[in-house]
Amino acid sequence: MDLVRRGRSLSVSGFLLGGAIGIISSTQTWLTVQRADAGADILVPGASAVPLLAPLSLAVLALGAALSITGRALRLVFGVLAGATAPLLGWTTLQLLLTAPVSAVRSTVTETTGLAGGDALSDVVKAIVPTAWPVIALVGWVVLLAASVVVLLTGRAWKKGGRRYATDAAPSTPTAGPVDAVDSWDELSRGTDPTR
Repeated sequence: MDLVRRGRSLSVSGFLLGGAIGIISSTQTWLTVQRADAGADILVPGASAVPLLAPLSLAVLALGAALSITGRALRLVFGVLAGATAPLLGWTTLQLLLTAPVSAVRSTVTETTGLAGGDALSDVVKAIVPTAWPVIALVGWVVLLAASVVVLLTGRAWKKGGRRYATDAAPSTPTAGPVDAVDSWDELSRGTDPTR
């Protein structure tokens, strides 16, 4: 019962934390390329190593911000979307950690050295060393996955959200008599055109 009561705050916090970790980590160094030609190490940011990292992290942040005011159906949709995003980013990050492929650093190495092509890159790249940021991102994806499970389990029981953003129903008949500026603003707030 406690999970149901706190489900909304846990889910929104999990979405926002996962998205924030993703955005922050996309700007940090994920991979360090040690060069075979004794040049300076090449630092590869997360956004270059995993091109989907920044856009999907932004989408997760948007889902987290909207989750607190959505209705029941959209909550479940958001939970499913986040539940699909977390494993996708997690798998991509895990592969990067385990294999450190040259394809993940290709664009940054080419931009830095001016060399392109598999043979030229293999002559430049001596080793690819992951930093701590992919591991931190993995923690963010685990948090996001847990938050999406909480949404799917408890989202139906949340109180209706968004009431403070709903407008009052417009009156069925326009007001008779003279209309002053305050009445005009009130009618505009209810979605009625006072000039008609």
